[in-house]
Amino acid sequence: MRYLICILLFLVLLPGSLFSQSDTSRLSLLFAGDIMGHDEQIRDAWDSASGTYSYEHVFRYVKPVVERSDIAIANLEVTLAGPPYKGYPQFSSPDALAEAARNAGFDIFIQANNHALDRGASGFKRTLSVLDSMNILHTGTFADSLEHSMNYPFIFQKNNIRIALLNYTYGTNGLEIAKPFIINRIDTALIANDLEIARRVRPDFIIVTIHWGEEYERSQNARQEKIAAFILNHGAGAIIGSHPHVVQPVELIDASDSGMKRLVVYSLGNFVSNQRAQYKDGGIMFNMSLVKTDSGTKISDFGHIPSWVYREDLPDSSAFSVIPVSLYERNNKMFKLKDADKAKIARFAADTREHLQNIPEIKAEWIEK
Repeated sequence: MRYLICILLFLVLLPGSLFSQSDTSRLSLLFAGDIMGHDEQIRDAWDSASGTYSYEHVFRYVKPVVERSDIAIANLEVTLAGPPYKGYPQFSSPDALAEAARNAGFDIFIQANNHALDRGASGFKRTLSVLDSMNILHTGTFADSLEHSMNYPFIFQKNNIRIALLNYTYGTNGLEIAKPFIINRIDTALIANDLEIARRVRPDFIIVTIHWGEEYERSQNARQEKIAAFILNHGAGAIIGSHPHVVQPVELIDASDSGMKRLVVYSLGNFVSNQRAQYKDGGIMFNMSLVKTDSGTKISDFGHIPSWVYREDLPDSSAFSVIPVSLYERNNKMFKLKDADKAKIARFAADTREHLQNIPEIKAEWIEK
């Protein structure tokens, strides 16, 4: 109930929010991958002068990209469990991480992932409370069955287009959820039921976000393909995946029964993390535009924006920032990268473009404007 009250207050206090309507029937959605919180990132965020944590600098180069979309969604793969702050294997990041992502333009966090229970019931509960206190919308994890029934599937509307957003995870690293808390798990019977409930409220489009696959594998596996086919056959228009921490393929699928095209993004990769090895040091932001006409709502265009995580090594710490690859290529003088880092971002760009060679890339010419 408190979650619903927060949402209602959000609507009242923020006219023009993502639940508002306008005269247009076009909607742009941006999806970002895993927001991680390794130890090095926590040290980077600490400001000894003020005695506080700040992550605003992490998102400064991607903020124009995020703000350009109508709705921006990211996978928050940490808990906000309070101190002691810690990275892998059981994450608890300062609240400032979520605050900075919100300030960069992210509207919704999906939270059903394998690290949602890293700090037990207390960390799980505090994470939900912190996000609610910041008026950050979220789905995939719930305080109890009442909250789940009232707020799931997650429905939002903007530009006269109504979206149902669902979110699931394969597991929680062997940790068991304590009642009354709920984390949505990948279960075909559950997913089919949720999709049926979603269709009853007559959304214009259904999106399923899902935490699946094998870590560090650059191609989807047979199980992912089987689950994707099941989800699409039960009414979803797009599937957005996370968990492998590397970019996996994107598939455009023709629905023969309706003539509508549907999308599967198997893995967005890392949005920000301290994973520095090849393929793991970046990811893609994925933009998808929907157009609503009398005949229905369809995907009108889509594309990916490769982004690389820059880690500047300093005497006592490291400074992190997420850089759109095409922004760097357009104006590399604004970045003072060492030769080794120049080689890494070039390698990441080449790897990603080769991997997604049949998928349009959205260039960043407009980012500086």
